[in-house]
Amino acid sequence: MTPSSAPSPWSERFVIREGVRLSARDWGGSGTDVLLLHGLAGHAGEWDATARLLRESGYRVVALDQRGHGASERHPGDVTRAAYVADALAVIEELGLDHPLLVGQSLGGSTALLAAAAQPALLRALVLVEAGPGGGNPGVQEQIGGWLDAWPVPFPSLDVAAAYLGGGKQPVGDGWARGLEERADGLWPRFEPDVMVRSLDEISSRAFWDEWAAITCPTLAVLGQGEQGGIIGGAEYAEMVRLQPGLRGASLPATGHDVHLEQPATLHRLIVGFLGDLTPSESSEPSESSESSEP
Repeated sequence: MTPSSAPSPWSERFVIREGVRLSARDWGGSGTDVLLLHGLAGHAGEWDATARLLRESGYRVVALDQRGHGASERHPGDVTRAAYVADALAVIEELGLDHPLLVGQSLGGSTALLAAAAQPALLRALVLVEAGPGGGNPGVQEQIGGWLDAWPVPFPSLDVAAAYLGGGKQPVGDGWARGLEERADGLWPRFEPDVMVRSLDEISSRAFWDEWAAITCPTLAVLGQGEQGGIIGGAEYAEMVRLQPGLRGASLPATGHDVHLEQPATLHRLIVGFLGDLTPSESSEPSESSESSEP
């Protein structure tokens, strides 16, 4: 676990909102601004491969550690959906992101969706990675809490952590393991399990279809279609399309919930192609791509 001596390709930026410190990885770059939001129990570093590719393609890229995660405030009192959304909007304002593309995976996708509904004129476009407006699953908190409590921490090494957290998929395990904190006795999560569980309070009790219907910016939904499947079922996706007929959709075979870790190059191509299809004022009809299929 020897730290690398190579210079970091990103700089750490901080935003303070109502006393809560938020940490972001600013990859720099020019062109269209992009803000990346990770999922529950995740961290900004999960986006490193995608962020690097986007910057190399001429975008200015920022990845946020959401409240309760990573290098951001670990014990925030407020973990409502509204607090997560307000954080994202504050980062956009404080870091000077101009009409950005907002990309969110899983819980970060929920944050992105609600931000797009709350500030429809603020964003250039929206990309949801394994995320949608569905909710109302009262058992999800017990399920997630049990999973987090079962982690055999501390992990003795990155390899052991990656093997456990990846479920046999090395890119996924490596991505999760990079978010761990090194202490004298091993590697520990950089979040509190109870904060993660409380962050799901609203998602466990209701869906967000009204907010979804209120979105006016162009939107791309990227879904995993691996053996274990993604979290967006056919019925939910069909309702998403019914309420937003202009929705573009791409499903990636042999890919699970962590699309951004398993296939960052494919995700990068989808994002660049999506943005390239947009007109200055509105979206165009979706085009077929070799990576896409009907979700």
